[in-house]
Parts: sequence; structure tokens; C-alpha cells
Amino acid sequence: MTSAPSDTWTVAGRTFSSRLIVGTGKYADYAQNAAAAEAAGAEIVTVALRRVNLSDPSQPMLVDHVKPDRFTFLPNTAGCFTGEDAVRTLRLAREAGGWDLVKLEVLSNTAHLYPDMIETLRALEMLVKDGFDVMVYCTDDVVMAKRLEEAGAAAIMPAAAPIGSGLGIQNPVNIRLIIEQATVPVLVDAGVGTASDATVAMELGCDAVLMNTAIAAAKDPILMASAMKHAVIAGRQSYLAGRMPRRMYADPSSPMAGLI
Repeated sequence: MTSAPSDTWTVAGRTFSSRLIVGTGKYADYAQNAAAAEAAGAEIVTVALRRVNLSDPSQPMLVDHVKPDRFTFLPNTAGCFTGEDAVRTLRLAREAGGWDLVKLEVLSNTAHLYPDMIETLRALEMLVKDGFDVMVYCTDDVVMAKRLEEAGAAAIMPAAAPIGSGLGIQNPVNIRLIIEQATVPVLVDAGVGTASDATVAMELGCDAVLMNTAIAAAKDPILMASAMKHAVIAGRQSYLAGRMPRRMYADPSSPMAGLI
């Protein structure tokens, strides 16, 4: 057997080996969060700046468990509903931690919490002018995904399904079209529920998968994190290998000619 070449991906000039990004919310505590991130083999953790304690030493702090020298922190704007709120949040994050690789999400104030794409695009344009490298959470709208890339997005992150729903990829056709037209990384973000969902995302050609609830809300988050790690690896290898063609009729594994 020959060894596979190193399979990495790059966003905004930063190169990573792991294609699984995990969140830092909904866990029982920060210790469990850290254990899950390790079990997932993650190199990037996304941090909801409005919901995670990064600065008050009198309370449990994320950085005491999920170490910044072990993981790349990806600040995100979860909980922001206007472009101004998102931009303000990330400017404060850069002042506090020096972060310039960030995840932008501007949510619609609805039950489904899909991103408000008009506000998202407006915020992206402001952040790019301000020198940020912006990974953008978006709907699976193929045209809007291209608009985001043209506006300077460092990565496109379409939702598989509503945040925290666990429904898996609802529109694989659009995800595939977004991947085919993109010249920046494409990551499925939100809606993954189980390991097979992560595998499907990678088999479609995604560069990586981001998830939080699928791991944090599992009965055994650490075991699920490990499952997700292997699912992403399997999906990536399957994509690289190239699947067999689909056929309408049977094609026997053994030849029909020369039967005794």
C-alpha cells in the first residue's frame, strides 16, 4: 500500500489538516467542550463572542480548557441581527484578542434563524474594508454565495438545515453547485445531526464541516466527536476516490461469460 499524500486545506493563507471545525456552546462545561474538541481532532474552534466567557477570571473561562495555543479560535457573531452589531462585535474581538480570521453570521429574527443575507452582505463589505478575513455563514442560495465571494469572503459556509435542527443536508444540489462555482473554501455549517450527514457533506466536495449541537447535544458528546472525526475523513477519502457511476440496471460483480 502507498501512503496518501498530505491532504490539507487553506483559508485566508492559513493551512489546516483537520476538516472538522467544532463549536464552543451547549456543552455541560468547558472541560467537556475541550475533551470533545480533542476527540474530534479539531484544529479550529468557533467562539460565540456574546455567549462565551473569555475575559472574566472570576467565572469559568473557555481559555482555561480550550487552549488558544492548541486551537485556532474563530470568533463568530452568533446572536447578531444587524450588520452594525456584527461589525462592532468583531472589531471588539480584534482589539481584545488580535483575531482577524472571523466567522460572520447575521441572523434573521425568526424561528428558523436563517441568515439575513442582505445584512450579511452589507456587513461583509464593511469587514473586508476593515482588513478582516471573513468566513461567511449563509443560506444555500447559489447566486448569493457567488455574490459573497465577489465581495471578498474568505470562505462560503452554507447551512445544511436550520441551526441546531440536526436535519442534515436538505439541498445537496445547491451545495454542490456552490462548490463547483467557488474559488474559495466551502464548508457546510449548521444542521448536521449525525456522522452520516458529515460524510455526505464531504462526499459532495466540501472543504470542511462545522458543527456544534450535533456533538454537544449527543448523549455521549465525546464519542460523537470521535465519530464525526472519522465520518469527515471517510467522506473526504470517498470524494477523492471518485464514486462508481450510477446505473438503472444491475451490473454483476462476476462476469456472465464462461459460466460452467
